[in-house]
Amino acid sequence: MQTQSDIRLTPQRQVILEELAKVKTHPTANEVYDMVRKRLPRIGLGTVYRNLELMADNGMILKLEVGGSQKRFDATTDLHYHIRCTGCGRVDDIQFSAMPQLDQLAANSSDYQVLGHHIEFSGICESCDDPQEAKK
Repeated sequence: MQTQSDIRLTPQRQVILEELAKVKTHPTANEVYDMVRKRLPRIGLGTVYRNLELMADNGMILKLEVGGSQKRFDATTDLHYHIRCTGCGRVDDIQFSAMPQLDQLAANSSDYQVLGHHIEFSGICESCDDPQEAKK
């Protein structure tokens, strides 16, 4: 696997990173494609998919693959947690300090070499919880 320093920051990748960094919604690849296409109208969906996967594999962005739904992408790569709406699938950052000590607790409780952790909370977002919003 390549490291982040091995990947060339092409103009396409730069635009993908910039667009992803503008939002806090953790978009799907299709949503990233829609955002990027406004700046690069000739870019293909496959190109966006490949670049998102490559950038995630190289640690430039995060790929969120939990909850059994579409993969979502996050420009924030530091340790933080997410909350997913079980109604609409929306994903947000949850605003409290990450707990890196969980890695050591897990290592002490198993025979594994713990490489990291991902925590996702689930709940109902305010839009899905609001009966007026749900009717729209």
